[in-house]
Amino acid sequence: MIRNHPSQNPNASATSSSFSSPSSNSDSRHRNHATTQPNWNRISNRPQRVPLEELVATTQSIVGTCPFMCPEKERSQRERLRDLAVFERLDGNPMKSSSSLAVKKFCRTISVKEVHASDIRPLSVLEDTLDYLMKLLDSSDRSFLVLHDFIFDRTRSIRQDLSMQIINNDQVICMYEKMVRFHVTSNHKLRRCEDDTTILSSIHHLNMEQLTKCLASLYNLYDINRTSDSVFDNEAEFRSLYVLLHLETHSHSTGESLSSWFSRLSSSIICSKEMCFARRVLRFFRMGNFWRFFHTVASEATNLQLCIIEPYIMEPEYICFLDKVIQNGLVESCITGAEVRALAVACINSSGYKLHPYPLTLLSKILMIEELNLESFCNACGLHTSQDDMGNKVLPTKQTGFSHPKGGFQCNVFQWLELVENPQNIRNGAARGCKFHKAQVGIKCRMNTSPTIDFTKQSSWQ
Repeated sequence: MIRNHPSQNPNASATSSSFSSPSSNSDSRHRNHATTQPNWNRISNRPQRVPLEELVATTQSIVGTCPFMCPEKERSQRERLRDLAVFERLDGNPMKSSSSLAVKKFCRTISVKEVHASDIRPLSVLEDTLDYLMKLLDSSDRSFLVLHDFIFDRTRSIRQDLSMQIINNDQVICMYEKMVRFHVTSNHKLRRCEDDTTILSSIHHLNMEQLTKCLASLYNLYDINRTSDSVFDNEAEFRSLYVLLHLETHSHSTGESLSSWFSRLSSSIICSKEMCFARRVLRFFRMGNFWRFFHTVASEATNLQLCIIEPYIMEPEYICFLDKVIQNGLVESCITGAEVRALAVACINSSGYKLHPYPLTLLSKILMIEELNLESFCNACGLHTSQDDMGNKVLPTKQTGFSHPKGGFQCNVFQWLELVENPQNIRNGAARGCKFHKAQVGIKCRMNTSPTIDFTKQSSWQ
């Protein structure tokens, strides 16, 4: 399992605040959320409806008895209303499903009088349901947007059933880790979808919102199930994601300051290699130490960590997308990989020795960018390149025409996230490393000269 831990009663009472209900309905993800809720107390013939968190706080723990992924009553109603997702239709029929296809939808509000054990799935069924949803990630006949929309909603429903039964054991920790992996890798895949920019930015924002909620619940689950100084196998990596979500000083990840958050962590988590990596990356990024930032990420980041850091390392085929996100008010600011690399080029241009032009081959390895694209990038920054006596492309330093590239510059980089493309890694996590990780080189710096790369040494880039 996760660690050596005595088995817990699945229905044991525990603090329920970690399972607060998400704030938006998947079926209205692209609409304005500013709607007024009716006051059901003033309508005599209608049952009182309350938010899920109030319901969990005021009712006893329910033991679910539904043996299917979707209660039969809901499935029949949705068949009647033609409310079946493409993955739930039997032989493509929008009015017919089955117990092996239909999955319970998320419901934002639940009537107190309508909560029945037969409508709630027990832990074993919820585990099977989550495994079924994760296997759908292998589907290739549907776009990821369609797939994400379905799994996004159904995983919220799973969390809802877990909340209503107040199940807080080790099995639930495994389930939450899988759901966090889904949202993290979705952050990567959504950036590669081709659709309306406004819709994509909205979906991306909602996905990040649910990611932070899943992380908050997962962290509470770790604390609830902890015995003495024990640490769960994957806890350090998942804790490190919180730090990486704060790469920007204007981060809107969870609202709690990092200093306050670190004060509540155990020394074993603080000293773990995953957390040490996240703290170093955060320090290098905020200090503007581009070399150590890029190469620390390249040599040490896990698959999940790469997905979080991606906007800061990948080249800006996404600049237009990110600009639209900022314009729509979803984030206050966003630093892209292009901006980090532009600062690096500016540093090398201003500090290099004028009689020693900088080889683009070496610079491409430092900045993790293909040499051909690096030349175009330098030109976009207002710097010209030339050739040396051997015919190699070089960047003359001390040029005065530097300027930050305009949005829309496109280029390719090394395959940072090739492991992310395999859906198997979303379910089980991925091993460390990409192709470039094994091609590490050493860099030496000398006074008044440009950094040179020593190919005879291997470095851990720490």
